[in-house]
Amino acid sequence: MKTAQYNKVCYWTEQREEPVVLRNLKTGEIGVSFGCTEAGETVQVRLATGELDSWERTECSETTH
Repeated sequence: MKTAQYNKVCYWTEQREEPVVLRNLKTGEIGVSFGCTEAGETVQVRLATGELDSWERTECSETTH
């Protein structure tokens, strides 16, 4: 995702406390955002299995599914 979209996802997740559904472009996994790390440009996500993961901004995109 581009920087502007990353900033939007982080804003919705951290300021509005509304998680965003994301897809990992490398693995195809779906996760729900719960935090961001601006220094490393990563998004922390909770997977459907309940596991937690961290995805780089460039390897994920917002999804509506």
